[in-house]
Amino acid sequence: MHVPDGFINAPVSAAAGVVAAGAVAVGLRGARRELDERTAPLAGLVAAFIFAVQMLNFPVAAGTSGHLLGGALAAILVGPWTGVLCIAVVLLMQGILFADGGLTALGVNITVMGVVTVVVAYALFRGLVLVLPRTRRSVTVASFAAALVSVPAAAAAFTLVYAIGGTTDVPVSKVLTAMVGVHTLIGVGEAVITMLTVGAVVAVRPDLVHGARGLTAPLKLRVDGELVDAAPATPAATPAASPKKLWIGGLVTALVLAGFVSFYASASPDGLEKVAADKGIDREVEDHAAAGSPLADYGVKGVEAPRLSGGLAGVIGVGATLAVGTGAFWVVRRRRTHAEATA
Repeated sequence: MHVPDGFINAPVSAAAGVVAAGAVAVGLRGARRELDERTAPLAGLVAAFIFAVQMLNFPVAAGTSGHLLGGALAAILVGPWTGVLCIAVVLLMQGILFADGGLTALGVNITVMGVVTVVVAYALFRGLVLVLPRTRRSVTVASFAAALVSVPAAAAAFTLVYAIGGTTDVPVSKVLTAMVGVHTLIGVGEAVITMLTVGAVVAVRPDLVHGARGLTAPLKLRVDGELVDAAPATPAATPAASPKKLWIGGLVTALVLAGFVSFYASASPDGLEKVAADKGIDREVEDHAAAGSPLADYGVKGVEAPRLSGGLAGVIGVGATLAVGTGAFWVVRRRRTHAEATA
């Protein structure tokens, strides 16, 4: 659902840019509370993993494909504030390096694909977790439902932006019906990917999943023949859990998906591209400002073999997203540590 330049007029694109910048600024402040010494290293990996999975377009209807948006996945794994930042990093890398998603439309894309998906998904996820039994299965079920709803919600948000600043005169009702319809189908794929990923991490390290905090039952001690809850351990008495194996496994998975599996992804246009072509809202589309990038269209310029070119581009994208994301979250974590030290 990467909106290209030309779909939305300049004033509305600029306004969306302000909204996106504000969301990122708020996310930076909120992420300080979410990230700690165990989860901060994983946030960059989450961004890199989402970048990789977004390369795997899957068919959803005749001549139409979809791909992960990732807002629900990021919010559940590392928290909603950090989740917005993860999606912003992914979209920035895609726009600058791969000419995917317009640069003037970057604010629209962050708002629609990042802010809306995270807010809708995490709100629904938290509501479901509160009413469902406190089990790992409940977390995965809630993640499925949250991801499923977040995608058509993003489609509706795009339609609203189009209604305000669209550059063509296609009736909004037709755009809404088409966008929500196809993205409901895409939402099923999003939900499956999110559920499987969250379920896999929760199964091995629930303590590192933001949405699963408080899931583990308190430790019981036998005192005078009776079981009582043990006092919570203080941070100083609790050794930091090492996420090294999970981090390595996630990185290897992301590299394999982007470098190899992506070659077999569907070549059909995604939901927005298909709707835009069918309804005519792409008549004013503009050439991408980064069209001359050596990695444009997810290929390495000068490498003729399609499989090798696409695989190298995917690996480079994962590495760049990981580096930028990890650097950003490291800075956020350091600022939190500094603030706590001076408090």
